[in-house]
Amino acid sequence: MFSSNNYYVNVGNVEIVEIYCLYSDLHTSSASFIDANAISALCPVEAFILLYGLSYFSSDLIPPGVCNILNPSTIYANNEVDLDKVDIYGFDYDYTLALYSSALDRMIYDKAREFLVKHYKYPEGISKYDYIPSFAARGLHYDIQKGLLMKIDAFHYIQLGTVYRGLKPVPDEEVLELYGGTHHVPLQEVSGFYGKGPVMKQFMDVFSIPEMTLLAAANDYFNSNGIEYDPGHLFKDVSDAIGMVHIKGYMYKWIMQDLEKYIIRGDETYAVLHRLVSQGKKLFLITNSPFSFVDKGMKYMVGKEWRDFFDVVIVEADKPHFFNNCGKPFRRLDGNGDLQWDKIRSLDKGQIYKQGNLFDFLRLTGWRGSKVLYFGDHLYSDLADLMLRHGWRTAAIVPELEMETRVVNTEQYAQSLTWLQALTGLLERMQMHRDLESKEVLQDWLKEREEAVTKNLFNPHFGSIFRTCHNPTFFSRRLCRFSDLYMASLSCLLNYDLSYTFYPRRTPLQHEAPLWMDQLCTGLHRTCVPSPGL
Repeated sequence: MFSSNNYYVNVGNVEIVEIYCLYSDLHTSSASFIDANAISALCPVEAFILLYGLSYFSSDLIPPGVCNILNPSTIYANNEVDLDKVDIYGFDYDYTLALYSSALDRMIYDKAREFLVKHYKYPEGISKYDYIPSFAARGLHYDIQKGLLMKIDAFHYIQLGTVYRGLKPVPDEEVLELYGGTHHVPLQEVSGFYGKGPVMKQFMDVFSIPEMTLLAAANDYFNSNGIEYDPGHLFKDVSDAIGMVHIKGYMYKWIMQDLEKYIIRGDETYAVLHRLVSQGKKLFLITNSPFSFVDKGMKYMVGKEWRDFFDVVIVEADKPHFFNNCGKPFRRLDGNGDLQWDKIRSLDKGQIYKQGNLFDFLRLTGWRGSKVLYFGDHLYSDLADLMLRHGWRTAAIVPELEMETRVVNTEQYAQSLTWLQALTGLLERMQMHRDLESKEVLQDWLKEREEAVTKNLFNPHFGSIFRTCHNPTFFSRRLCRFSDLYMASLSCLLNYDLSYTFYPRRTPLQHEAPLWMDQLCTGLHRTCVPSPGL
């Protein structure tokens, strides 16, 4: 027998309504009692339903330590990578070697908003919209013609409840009406190889957060004031305004004027480079940023002799074209950053090169295949071509992992996820009951399953960048496709021996029985962090 609040159920003939009554009692009671003999008599599925359902209400049933299991300094593997076989380490600069504080996003937003009003002659009222740091999240899609910002899952379905017109959510019924009675977006409309489709644009880099927020603010102004406008024109103008912040050098100027305010964790960047070089690894840098900007930032983080760490340094590379277009030759810069006219026959240590292309890079260095590991933050511009077309190992820097890990480690998240899975198990087990009372119970469970999602624990508008309600996001799918490894910052590399092998977690396929526990030990260890020799 199974008892709770004096309600008894004959476990030999469990019916859906009886389980629902038990579930309702548990919802209103902090105390429960389980007869161990009764549980042992259950079939595995029934035991799963009852025990996992109860675990939502009793933290004692959550395995010890489950809320502290993830280390934010962990490196996660999508593919097996043996560091012992990696001889050459390559890096992007922005949001890879150099991590920036959130203060930069606000500066980019404010300047682009100023361009939109003064240069593109948009209404002055848009100037009253201040930056909202918690609004947007990386990986979102934007419907250019409808002016809608949304999250799409790995199977091209819009996550209902995460569609925004301006700063206001769009009701699910309206979303279905706008998309022809479905919330599925066809492949040819979602995005192309680099995240740009004819209908949708996916925002994949960290710099895109202020752009999404400005799009939402401008859309909100027009909609709130009943002003007719073309969403396509707005998208282009906001994109151009954001671009002007970069093209005119404002971002570079802000950072160079106050390195301490904008650059964070620079000492760890030094520690990573020092460790790699001291163990005989070759290093190179390929960035779209100009040399003067990179030089000042690297001197701040690493020291005046930062170039001694790198065997090849390439600036203003024009990625992703650097990786897929063989038309641009390398140009050498002198010590003042001025272009030289000599023909490049080799890529020499101590020199600075501009532009160029990967095909010449491979020919001149001979660095090919899986002995090269390249780190970058943009899945499309930095990593996609290198993995799919050139066979390099790739590592994605995902700063959001640090915050998401903190949330996943909370007891609230563990309980919410446990109950979400319990509800799913109940629905799957009991869905064949067709009487009216059972159908009503099932509908209650379906409603609660939708409400049990953990979105509000992450970004309040769009949730986790890795998951929708019940599926991985489109961003998460691309992350798995284009990166062998991913981590919150480059400093995570300090926690692993350079002969360490990363193994992807062996989780069962849908048709396989879950007979093994997931890997909980990551093998990371903390190493000492040397100080930069400035």
